[in-house]
Amino acid sequence: MQIRSLHRFPVKSMQGEEVESLALLPGGARGDRAYAVVDAEDGTVASAKYPRKWGALLGCSAAFLGDPTPDGPPPPVAVTLPDGRVLESGEALDAALSDLLGRRVVLSADPVAGAEFEEQWPQIEGLAPQRFIDDTTVEHSDGEAVSRIATAGLTPSDSFLDLGVLHLMTTSTLAALSAAAPESVFDLRRYRPNLLLDTGTEPGFVEDEWVGRTLAAADARITVTMPTMRCVMTTLAQPGVPEDRNTLRTIARTNRRAIPGLGTWACAGAYADVDAAGTVRVGERLT
Repeated sequence: MQIRSLHRFPVKSMQGEEVESLALLPGGARGDRAYAVVDAEDGTVASAKYPRKWGALLGCSAAFLGDPTPDGPPPPVAVTLPDGRVLESGEALDAALSDLLGRRVVLSADPVAGAEFEEQWPQIEGLAPQRFIDDTTVEHSDGEAVSRIATAGLTPSDSFLDLGVLHLMTTSTLAALSAAAPESVFDLRRYRPNLLLDTGTEPGFVEDEWVGRTLAAADARITVTMPTMRCVMTTLAQPGVPEDRNTLRTIARTNRRAIPGLGTWACAGAYADVDAAGTVRVGERLT
């Protein structure tokens, strides 16, 4: 297979950057989710997975003002707001984001142990284990359960990642979803992977068969750990992509996967760990 495109998201839940090369490290792709918007009152990590509260972040775009380095803090970012203003990291940006979200927030590069994010569960059959939803629900929004979940569930250290270190998706999976629901738009931006792998146009959820296997490109080695569980965020409107819950309903209908110890979920894409650090580039082949 071949690397079709590479992506990093400097600020969690904002639009990110498509890049020509990406350093893969044990903690994830360098610069990925380096920042997050954090509730200044209770420390909740903002995630568009709770659309009523944080969905406006998807209308923002973030880009680094310099290249992330192996050591030291991430470089400042420039954020383009939905009204077209561009503000750099700092008090003015914090104030603008607070106005946008209707609550006092700050842009943070310092993940805190025990931090949590919120997630809303659409009423879609087969989306997630009902027991997990029931056990984590703290409130409801528009009649749907909202959970509080710890960040960095399977990462080696505190981070702003939700669960896995690295996220990949294939062209075969996008083709399978489009074939199952041609009336919907299965745009890559809905799924926010770090790597899009070109596996051809034959439909199929091929990543699911890679769990436990290692992929190699140049010096980098990554091991696929589990299918990626999908959420309401994949259905939301963002620049150039319409809101469409049928996209998530299609995944729940066509690709439910049992994940050891976690139950059965609607999945598309895969998470991976980085076994050997290295830099990957667009156009490189993986074996």
